[in-house]
Parts: sequence; structure tokens; C-alpha cells
Amino acid sequence: MMTGVTPDDPSAPRRRRRAPAAATPGDPAVPAPAVAAARVLVQALAALGVRDVVLAPGSRSAPLAYALADAARPDDERPAGAPALRLHVRIDERDAGFLALGLSKASAHVGDRGPVPARPVAVVTTSGTAVANLHPAVLEAHHAGLPLVVLTADRPHELRGTGANQTTEQVGIFGAAVRLAVDVPAPVGRPGEDRDLRRTVSRAVAAATGARTQDPGPVHLDLAFRDPLVPGDEPWPAPSDAGLTHVAARALPAEPAGLLTGTVPVVVDVLDQPADAGRPSRRARGPVPTVVVAGDGAGPAATRLAEANGWPLLAEPSSGARQGPTAIGAYRLLLADERLGGRTGRVVVLGRPTLTRPVQALLARPDVDVLVVAPRGADWPDAARNASQVLLDVPARMRQGRVGAPAGWLDAWRTADAAAQDVLAGALDAPEDGRRSRSGPRVSGWALARAVARASAPDDVLVVGSSSPVRDLDLVARWDLAPLVLANRGLAGIDGTVATATGVALALPRRRVRAYLGDLTFLHDVGGLLRGPAEPAVDLQIVVANDDGGSVFTTLEHGAPERADVFERVFATPHGVDVAALCAAYGVRHTRVVDTDGLLPALASPGTGTSVVEVRVDRTQRRNLAERLAAEVAAAVDKALSPGA
Repeated sequence: MMTGVTPDDPSAPRRRRRAPAAATPGDPAVPAPAVAAARVLVQALAALGVRDVVLAPGSRSAPLAYALADAARPDDERPAGAPALRLHVRIDERDAGFLALGLSKASAHVGDRGPVPARPVAVVTTSGTAVANLHPAVLEAHHAGLPLVVLTADRPHELRGTGANQTTEQVGIFGAAVRLAVDVPAPVGRPGEDRDLRRTVSRAVAAATGARTQDPGPVHLDLAFRDPLVPGDEPWPAPSDAGLTHVAARALPAEPAGLLTGTVPVVVDVLDQPADAGRPSRRARGPVPTVVVAGDGAGPAATRLAEANGWPLLAEPSSGARQGPTAIGAYRLLLADERLGGRTGRVVVLGRPTLTRPVQALLARPDVDVLVVAPRGADWPDAARNASQVLLDVPARMRQGRVGAPAGWLDAWRTADAAAQDVLAGALDAPEDGRRSRSGPRVSGWALARAVARASAPDDVLVVGSSSPVRDLDLVARWDLAPLVLANRGLAGIDGTVATATGVALALPRRRVRAYLGDLTFLHDVGGLLRGPAEPAVDLQIVVANDDGGSVFTTLEHGAPERADVFERVFATPHGVDVAALCAAYGVRHTRVVDTDGLLPALASPGTGTSVVEVRVDRTQRRNLAERLAAEVAAAVDKALSPGA
């Protein structure tokens, strides 16, 4: 972590602390130092590739607010010297942070040629608790590797530690979650000050994008400002590149290069290496039964790797890889079978797997070789501490499809998956536990997830909330060509999901964007619906699975019958909220669905603007249904894989 310039030493000669005469307060031709610095900073951000800035209101951050307001004006109204930026204003700092995160996440998918590095997005707050409210978004950006430029206004150094209003220790508030933290002293108008500020912003953007490290993430500039904070009629400074540094990005591929045409990976071929102790070599027995685990953000490289070698692909919905003939939809129910998961001897991991315990159990087995492909960052996913090798790239023989699989290996997985899908379809097409509403079968969580998956076309974007929705989708989604599925899986929290989805919709206005959330996720960020009349509208359909609580806990140990006396209050947390009334308060169109007959029409016609489709889901039978499905799938798979089947 880098710390910026500290205030002048009180013991230093007074002449070193005196502001130059050029910044004399009250001179109408000279902007206040805070105003001038804010304008230079905004110019530098635009010059370095920032296109979107999210602002939460405040007084200490006023110099930045005025500068951003100028930059957001139409071309014929923008002052000379002001760059063109898109400004988004939100009153809640937490939502501002997640809106910026969504904008950055979606920016990697704006083009038609596949994912590109995400653009840095800046978020601006005033001082005090406003800064702390950014922490959840900063943590998510840190773990997801998204370039967030956090600009927090602060009191000047002489007011810190004095009890001044809205003043706390903001420097270092985000700890190790930021790639760079700089305490920027209050500007005084000294010669060379603009150059130094541009240099600081250049370092911040380079650190955020991971230009030198291939480890993108959030950065924090804590900006001290002294009064006056309001501009007059003085002109903007002329744009300058003095101190502006464009940092060339390290020439590493955007995805594992071993699967890109014309690249030659420089890696050790793991197939030529001796096995680790405790992992007996299988080379003498022929090809090793291998699966590809594609976690969040794995990308199409995982699909190509699996198809090149005939390996089963166990891909999470937000992997960007869950499609094609090798994708196994019900993989988490198949891993317990000794002929499938039990026979697996090697796993190649791309992306960050976080969804299922069966996958983590597979990755933890001492008899399984775990190869992690992690082309970026200082860290890699290995929660089980069992990886045999961590590679920057896919080995050449794997890339070329020369590793292969035992005869019938992929066919066995596909046969088992087909049997599992038949069981799931039969269960989901029948009324849950025989019950119906007045007009049709009641909706289960899995049936809703399947309907959302089927309603999502290849050109659509689906933002999925954590907890039950992403896991339900993981079990039932089947795509020949998958939509773009995005999720906050850096820390897998429910924070700011509505705001994230709004940011995605703002960044991808030509694509149909749908969010699929649980009711607690929706309520946790219902403020994300708030949009001022001056802010651009977005086309976003939010599908809320409302089971009046946290159904994800029912399938965990907490939902066991012997814990029923405390489960409802401290885990399920029923709320009884009238979602329609909430939507009305925010001016958002609302539709309630209580049965499968009304579900597909609601999904098929999202309309314009932001709308909410509330789907009433019964969670009381979720645990029993999950156990029954697991048993029925196991029986069907056993029958399908038995000799003579």
C-alpha cells in the first residue's frame, strides 16, 4: 500500500507551509485551490480511460460534484476544458458503490468480440460515514478483481483529530482490500501541484486496472479539501498532460492463452511431471479420468478445454462456460456416484468455484490431482489447500486435445445427466407436494429458476443473486448457447445486488437485462430502486423469488428438524413485507405471480423501464423435496449406468 504526502512538519520553517500568492483567495480570475484541483482530477480521470463516475451527495465533496456536473453536460453546454463523462447520482453510498461495480463488471462485455478487460469506474463520496458505506462494494471489487476508483472527500489535515464535524480517520479505512491508497493533502495552489495530482491519478488508475500487475481491483484516493468549495465564474484549466502517465498494460492474455489461436504457452507440462506424494500416477493405466471445474469468471476457455479433450464440464452459471455438449447440468447430484465423481482422478480448475459443497469435497480429495489455471493476480482459488500445481496457462497438450479421456468417460457423465434431468423435469412439472393455487400449480424455487433460464436468450444478460437463486439455477439451467450471466461472487454477499444489476443495465442498454433475486437479497438493497428524476432510466426486469425468508438455510444443517425451534426466527427470518407496496413507493411497476400458469407470460414481456416480478414460492417443503430429488436422481443414474441399461 502506498501512502501519499503527509502534512508539513510543524517544526519545518514557516516559509515551506505558506501558500503561493498565485492562489490568493477572492481573486475572481483564480479558482479556489479545491475547485481547481477537482477539475484537474476529473480531466485526468477522463484522459486515463474513465468514462463513468457515480456520485453520492455531500458538502466536502462539492468541488468534485461541480466538476462532474460540468463534465456531464451536453456537448454544446460543456465548458471549455471540461472532459465528457457520464455521471450517475445516487443518494445512498452503498448503492453508489455497487452501481459503479455493476458498470465496471458489464464494461468487460460491451463489445462483440468476447470479454475484454473491465473499464475503471470512479465513485465519489463526502467524508464521514459515507466512506464506510462503500466498504461492501470495495470488498466485492477486491475479491472479484474489478477496477473501482474510490474518491473520498476529507477535511484538511489541521481539522483531523479535533472533533470537527463528519471527520474520522479515513486514511487506510479499507485496509488490504485496495491495491493502492493515497492520502492526498489539501491543495494550496502551489506551482507543480496539478502535475503531482495527475501523477497520483495515473498511478491510481494503473493500479486499479492492474496494468503492471495483472491484478485489477479497487484503489482509494482520500482527497482533503479546504474552503472555499464552490466555484465562481472562472474558466476550467486547459487540459494538460504534464504529469499524466499512460501505463502500458502487461502483455498477458485476457483469458488462458493456451486456448487462443496462435499463442504458445510457456508453462511446464504437468503430464510430464512426477506425481506428488499421496497422488499416485495414473499414466500407466492410460488417460486419467478428468473433469473441468469452471467457477465464476472462467470464460469460454473452460468450454473449449473440455471439448478439446472430451472431459465433463462442471460449470457454474456465472462461469461464462456453461454451454455446449460437454456441460453437465446436474453435476452436483452426480459427484457422489462412484462411477463418476468417485472415479475422477484429475480436476482442472478455471475461474473461482464457490457454489457447491460436492465440488469442494472433490477438490479436497487427496487422490485427486488439482490443477488450477489462474492467469491473473497474486492469489488463486484453492480453498481445500490441495492444488498440486497453479499455472498461468493451460498446458500445450491439453490445449491441443492430446490428453484425452478414458473410453466412455464423457458418455457416462452425459448419460447420467440425462437421467437426472428426466427426474428433475418430472418433479418440476408436477405440482409441488400435490398443492395448487386457485389457477394452477404452485411455483417451487427450482421451477422458477428453470423458467428464468428458459426465458433468457443468448443475447440476454442475467444478473443472479446469491443464496438460493444462483444454486437453483446451477441445478436446472440448460443452454446450448448461454446468456451472459453475471453475479457478485467475489464474496458471494447479497449486498447491493439491485444496484449492481442497474449498473449492468446502464452499461449494456442494447441488451435485455434481467435480475433474478431472492426476497431477502431484494429487500437488503431495495434502495437500489431509487432513481432521481434527472437520472437516466434503465430497462431492467427484477424477478424476486419471495418465500418470506431465507430458504437457502433449509437445506443446510441449520434446517434439520431437530433445530426447528430456533430456525424460523434466527435463520429463515420471515419478514411479511408487502413487495407491491414497496414498488409503488419507488414508482416501479410490479406484477405478482403465484402459480406456474402466470410465470411464463410475466417473464416473456418485461416491457420498458424497471419492473419487478414477484413470484410467491413456498419454502416449507424445500428440504424434503431436495432430499427426495437427490434420492430419485441417484436411483435413476444407477439404473442408467448399470450394464445392459
